[in-house]
Amino acid sequence: MASKANRIDLFTIRTPQMRAFHLTWMAFFTCFFAWFACAPLMPVIKGEFGLTIGQIANINIAAVAITILVRLVVGPMCDRFGPRKTYTWLLALGAIPVLGVAASQSYESFLFFRLLIGAVGASFVITQYHTSVMFGPNVVGTANAAAAGWGNAGGGAAQALMPLLLGALVMLGVSEGMGWRAALVVPGVLMLVMAVLYWRYTQDCPEGNYDDMRAAGMSAAGAPVEAGKKGGWASFRAAASNYRVWLLFVTYGACFGIEIFIHNIAAVYYVDHFDLTIGQAGMAAGSFGLLALFARALGGWISDKMALRGTLNSRVTLLFILMIGEGLGLLWFARADTIVFAVIAMLVFGLFTHMACGATYALVPFIDRKALGGVAGIIGAGGNVGAVMAGFLMKGTGDIRHTLAILSGLVIFSALCAIAVRFTAGADEPSLASGAVAS
Repeated sequence: MASKANRIDLFTIRTPQMRAFHLTWMAFFTCFFAWFACAPLMPVIKGEFGLTIGQIANINIAAVAITILVRLVVGPMCDRFGPRKTYTWLLALGAIPVLGVAASQSYESFLFFRLLIGAVGASFVITQYHTSVMFGPNVVGTANAAAAGWGNAGGGAAQALMPLLLGALVMLGVSEGMGWRAALVVPGVLMLVMAVLYWRYTQDCPEGNYDDMRAAGMSAAGAPVEAGKKGGWASFRAAASNYRVWLLFVTYGACFGIEIFIHNIAAVYYVDHFDLTIGQAGMAAGSFGLLALFARALGGWISDKMALRGTLNSRVTLLFILMIGEGLGLLWFARADTIVFAVIAMLVFGLFTHMACGATYALVPFIDRKALGGVAGIIGAGGNVGAVMAGFLMKGTGDIRHTLAILSGLVIFSALCAIAVRFTAGADEPSLASGAVAS
């Protein structure tokens, strides 16, 4: 019988574990590209619709608000239906509002489709779920962080590439108003292509697909197959009763929530405060997202290494340190007065932010493996709660720079939740050795 992989053979797709690894980060990349494709075009959209700072804040809030609900739902759905079905449907259905936003003719219609596009942000939970059931405890932190990091880079790629795509269309004679709409069709089509590939070439876990395994009375190395017989909400209830889940809910809001917020406001911030062109602002903002290509994986890899040399609490300590670094770096970014120092500060705090995200999900598989979908969903939703709260804060202050300064203090304070996740001494070693759950 197949089992979880204990190594990452990066340059092969012969095993179901590595096919899932590569296709899940590619699907995640596509979803994040689509999710943030509007953000670098906002200076153009702002001018066309005559948007105020309050309306831009509403759009940013809408972009992440619905993701909270969908992330809570897709976690248990993975336990019940399997990640293969769940991801395929999310990609296929999520393409509809991505294509719809291109047809927007007013602030209200743009806001509506931007709200619906937020659902594709739940792709993160499925990505983390799928790699968690495919890889063993000695490499699961690295696998989770690498898949999520490379997928997250889709946000950075959108920041850099969408303005270039718009510029190319304008050079071909397409008007700017039609050009941004045509550019937004591209990620929608890519999502439909990815849905077909995911359905055809992945399976739910090393042993096969959940439906087939349940029909044959089979079990798997992880418990989600059995948990699914009781319904996905059993997984959600079990996860919701674990206090560590809610502590990580807060910490993830303070790292991934900040990441989403920066993706949404960076281009506008650089244009308004440093008088950059839309192309220059897109490249500067894109560098933040592209850090995910290695930084998130680095956070997971260091977490795995520290745990092997120490205990499960070594993962907790790393997360605490990274969040302190994130908060201090964000404060520097908020106070930077020149474009050079602003970009340097953004890259520094971005490095800590992405690594903290990776370190958070390096802990997730050890919280409660019988409720993995619920755990991943609730903690993932925390990231979007953080982004929504940051959006409301910006709407209240009316100033991006002031908002960033306040957020830096909140990030440092939330690091206390990270250190409070600590496990009892007797529970550490079994968790690291076999993937058993610390209580």
